[in-house]
Amino acid sequence: MASPVATAAVFQRGPHRPDARHVDHSQVPSVPKPLMVVTPTDAGAYPVVVFLHGFNIINSYYESLLSHVASHGFIAVAPQDIYISSSSMHVSSVHDDALQLYCMTLDPNDLKDIDATRQLTAWFADEEQGLAHVLTNIFHLQGVKPDLSRLALAGHSRGGDTAFAVALGLGLVGGSGGGAPPPSASNKQAVNFSALIGVDPVAGLSKEMQMEPKVLTFKPRSLDPGMPVLVIGTGLGPKHIGGPPCAPAGVNHAEFYDECVPPRCHVVLRDYGHLDMLDDGVPYVINNCMCMRNLKDTKDHARRAIGGLMVAFLRATLLDDHHDLKLVLQNPPGLAPAVLDQVECDQLG
Repeated sequence: MASPVATAAVFQRGPHRPDARHVDHSQVPSVPKPLMVVTPTDAGAYPVVVFLHGFNIINSYYESLLSHVASHGFIAVAPQDIYISSSSMHVSSVHDDALQLYCMTLDPNDLKDIDATRQLTAWFADEEQGLAHVLTNIFHLQGVKPDLSRLALAGHSRGGDTAFAVALGLGLVGGSGGGAPPPSASNKQAVNFSALIGVDPVAGLSKEMQMEPKVLTFKPRSLDPGMPVLVIGTGLGPKHIGGPPCAPAGVNHAEFYDECVPPRCHVVLRDYGHLDMLDDGVPYVINNCMCMRNLKDTKDHARRAIGGLMVAFLRATLLDDHHDLKLVLQNPPGLAPAVLDQVECDQLG
């Protein structure tokens, strides 16, 4: 029998060569947001993962993590959301002003980003200017097709909270979250999600200071997104480095998992922090001054661990291939590049 280490392929780069490219309104007028698309370059039809970035974070900071996922045969689409955007700041120039990012005021209302995510998924299916058009005619990746019948929604930090809100129907007229969406909201979603992933999701600063619309109810098994859920947490996320923790207890991964109905999975990277899955070379203030982090400079271990968990879960939920997820649940020593704690699945795997 092969050793667990030899069979833990999801934690290594996959067989496909990934490529990260960007598209915005100047190339495709109908695209709702500037996008980073990380895709296999081999011809084929691939499931699609929408990945929503965290507060004060640029989508390109996740390129290494999403390249790992794409190398295993998935197309990752990461929009640049509004909470670091402004009319005077182009996404490509944000890297030069990390201090401005750090000092920006948190908008406690998430309705615009919820609506923008729904608009994005509706845009995917646009036959003339949607995702397939971008892959073929903008990126010139001949034969690379999005399989929109297999679509997952994921997000990190505040983006994880937004992903849950979208999946739960919050912000829609008549949705469980109450309240009307912004005037620009289309309330349309041409394709449906089949899996939900929260990477160290955070609902706010505390139980009393949740984002609006509020996702967490603080009642076990009270959230039913209508699809399997994977919640990934970090052991250092709730810890302080002088200011408030980046993933406060009570509104972080543990509460999200506790409130989800099955099928659901929960895994914690014991020795890593809230931003340890970002690329190397992010601005100093983001890497060192915002969140407790692993001090051993092993961010690649965190990225491969989270990327592998995502791949195993996506294969199980989108492709009905449970082999890798079952191996993860066994969690033998040496399986993953990071120590996996609280490894549990309820009615999945």
